[in-house]
Amino acid sequence: MELIILGATFFGFLVLGVPVAFAIGLSAICTILYEGLPVAVIFQQMMSGMNIFSFLAIPFFVFSGELMLHGGVADKIVQLAKNLVGHIRGGLGMSNVVACTLFGGVSGSPVADVSAMGAVMIPMMKKEGFDTDYAVNVTTHASLVGALMPTSHNMIIYALAAGGKVSIGALIAAGLLPALVLMICMLVAAYAVAVKRGYPAGKFPGWTEVVRSFAAALPGLLIVGIILTGILSGVFTATESAAVAVTYTIVLTFFIYRTMTWSNFLHAAAKAVKTTGVVLLLIGVSTMFQYLMGLYEVADFAGDLMSKVSTQPWMILLLINIILFLLGTFMDMAATILICTPIFLPIAMKAGMDPVQFGMLMLINCALGLNTPPVGTTQFVGCAIGGISVGAVMRTILPFYAALIAALMFVTYVPAFSLWLPRLLMGYKG
Repeated sequence: MELIILGATFFGFLVLGVPVAFAIGLSAICTILYEGLPVAVIFQQMMSGMNIFSFLAIPFFVFSGELMLHGGVADKIVQLAKNLVGHIRGGLGMSNVVACTLFGGVSGSPVADVSAMGAVMIPMMKKEGFDTDYAVNVTTHASLVGALMPTSHNMIIYALAAGGKVSIGALIAAGLLPALVLMICMLVAAYAVAVKRGYPAGKFPGWTEVVRSFAAALPGLLIVGIILTGILSGVFTATESAAVAVTYTIVLTFFIYRTMTWSNFLHAAAKAVKTTGVVLLLIGVSTMFQYLMGLYEVADFAGDLMSKVSTQPWMILLLINIILFLLGTFMDMAATILICTPIFLPIAMKAGMDPVQFGMLMLINCALGLNTPPVGTTQFVGCAIGGISVGAVMRTILPFYAALIAALMFVTYVPAFSLWLPRLLMGYKG
């Protein structure tokens, strides 16, 4: 009965339009009150969930991404991407994919990525004759790569939701190949649609311009290398790397590029504070939810239910993907990670999946949810920039969904995509 109350109140609040964080917290409170537990349990669980040293990385990574967004880094990355692949058919679409991937590496946030790249690329593509729905779909889907990059704060959230089963360093190394796979799948989709619609190819500016634009964008792109090198060499921990990222970004935007203004700096700081507050609230209330799920053995119940459907590992993993996709359509990325990881990670491990590989599966599924109504944050941002309705974009979204699902299947069923680099660089034994 307690489990029914927990689930029914949670989904009921979501249907009523209550924000996810409050829906989680209120459903946990209703269950605790029905159970007759002391109300103090609520606050104890919230504080214990937020009072973790590793969570210091979250505000720093968020702040670093906001500084990159408001510090003029995007323009240099766009120019590099345009010079590299702009001469291919549908060149601006291909440039958009590459630019979103590169900026996702320095921002670590799909929403920041689509905000920065969309503001530059979508109007540019419309001006060059590309359809608005194509420009928006390319931008919003390619921006999801940011969830897999070393600067992604969602990796920190997953590592802690996994209950110590995986290191943050291993996750950071594991995200690089899946990000590359996702970029390639998106390039294929963007090219196929461009050919079908007869979009023109651009002109190759020459290798001199490519080298010049690469030199201009390199200081911004170095943030990924600095984080990886520092963690792998032991110079600083994964948590400290976030503070290093902020320090480097401030130096870069103020003193190297000289594109940061005091007004933009304050705006970036305010946005980072707001985002951090929302994330930590989600972490606090989700800890209550996780406590109740552990108390009522939800993971064992879900595992038994899936085993009745099929005992084949590939089918179990497919079911997990479907459930995570459906949940991601109406839940925030951080909330999905915090709630679903304790349930599905044990099931995936019994099916033979490594926790690091499951982290990549989880992040791609949650990123896919960011581009799917009714919550679809990145899609709403992209549509707002392009001045087009969500319905119009959804009518031509299938090729880009197919690219994302193809990347998800590669990561789900080919462990080497997630585990090869952690084993090579860190000696990971998983």
